[in-house]
Amino acid sequence: MTFFSKFICASLLVLSQLMICGAEPITLHTRSRALPEGGAGTGAPVISQKEVQWDPARTAVVVCDMWDKHHCPDATERVGEMAPRMNEVLKAARSKGMLIIHCPSDTMDFYKDHPGRRPAQAAPKVQTTIPLQNWCALDGVKEPALPIDDSDGGCDGCPACPGYGAWKRQHPALEIMEGDAITDSAEAYYLMRQRGITNVIVMGVHINMCVLGRPFAIRQLVAQGQQVLLMRDLTDSMYNHRMRPWVSHFRGTELVVEHIEQYCCPSITSTDFLGGAPFQFQEDVKKRIVMVIGENEYHTWETLPEFAQKALEWRGYEVAYVQASPKDGDPDFKNIEALRGADLVVISARRRSSPKVMMDLLRAHVAAGKPVVGLRTASHAFAAQPAGDGYAVWNNFDTEVLGGHYEGHYNNKPPGDPASVIGTVAANASHLVLTGVPATPFTVTSHLYKNRNLIPGTVTLLQGQVSGQDTMEPVAWVNNTQDRRVFYTSLGNSGDFQLPAFRRLLLNGILWCLHDPLPPANAGTGFPAK
Repeated sequence: MTFFSKFICASLLVLSQLMICGAEPITLHTRSRALPEGGAGTGAPVISQKEVQWDPARTAVVVCDMWDKHHCPDATERVGEMAPRMNEVLKAARSKGMLIIHCPSDTMDFYKDHPGRRPAQAAPKVQTTIPLQNWCALDGVKEPALPIDDSDGGCDGCPACPGYGAWKRQHPALEIMEGDAITDSAEAYYLMRQRGITNVIVMGVHINMCVLGRPFAIRQLVAQGQQVLLMRDLTDSMYNHRMRPWVSHFRGTELVVEHIEQYCCPSITSTDFLGGAPFQFQEDVKKRIVMVIGENEYHTWETLPEFAQKALEWRGYEVAYVQASPKDGDPDFKNIEALRGADLVVISARRRSSPKVMMDLLRAHVAAGKPVVGLRTASHAFAAQPAGDGYAVWNNFDTEVLGGHYEGHYNNKPPGDPASVIGTVAANASHLVLTGVPATPFTVTSHLYKNRNLIPGTVTLLQGQVSGQDTMEPVAWVNNTQDRRVFYTSLGNSGDFQLPAFRRLLLNGILWCLHDPLPPANAGTGFPAK
């Protein structure tokens, strides 16, 4: 290329940048997290949402490692599902004048003759106060350990991955257009400096690995003083749900997003470019748990929401409440419509009539083969007289659904009387619901229920007896005789919720009913393992 040709090209580049500088700024809706004012240990991080205005001419979009094929087939499938939406975002960003930098690592041989390589290769190197790195590892100081364990490589689902190096190019659904750049190195930063770009949006895979560590990705760019945003709905993780913290693959991704929002940079979604709803993988469907609470003695209106927040919502479940007041016999449950579409119903009620529409929804849930968890007085939850016209009862709920046969209780209510002693049933000790529950007897403060005549087909997991007596009573069991999964325990007063064994038992029962994986025996007691 002659000097004159180089001069013309440089002049055209400057002219195009000047023309783009007149573009309207784009409004982005960011989300970030920070520790509460009291610091660590004083509560959950505070979520902040803020609008920012970015100049498109000073903004680059980095596409991280959206390869055509991954060594993990599941990862390849998810990239293919996400790529069309991502391409629409790139079109919108390109039309606004943003620079698109495609970064499919280890594939530069495929692109060696592509025009997109030239801008990155031609960008002059710059000296930086903080040295540029080929891989930016987690430092463990400014940024603590990730909330997921990806030490096994993170492949979720496939029995045997074919090994690394399966990729040859970027996914073909992502168009590389004139004016875009292609690189997999610090050339990306050199190009940004050359063009005066200070704002960067990062999207792609995988959020716990390359999106954080690559030389063109979040940690590097943040360290160099760039304003960085993660597009949180156009990313994915390499996380195996069989590893800590034993949540679904998609919840694992969300946990890393939350980590990045707290320790690295804010995030946005593709709706800022395309409108509508954020992208969501087809298999990323959150299960919905509805808790029916209506009792006046055991304070489950307090203990169940606390348990749900710490052990269920944290795991990614949606939890809703259908609730009556603690006033004895109050039949006026609120939020009844939440029962529609519930994946699991947890019942903690005592001798309540309910509005007929609520009872119809509960019966429909059971008839559809959906799971039920019963806690303590659920054995006689709806054994009552109808409160009037428009109200209904279900006197046989205990035998028809739970598989029990409640016949009252022993008079061992503490503190004046001995407490119940609970132990596993040896023949059923390997049942999944007993995972992590101590095999040795433990003491509870709930008075013991008489429940000896369970229906055939139930499986007793725990038994209890009053101290000083010989009679054993079933305390926890499962029932799937009607092609639905049901878990029941007569435990559940406020003191029981303080016991690690009970919390783990309840969590196991809920996860088992939902056909979801259980944490291993050494994983804790129902509340999240940090």
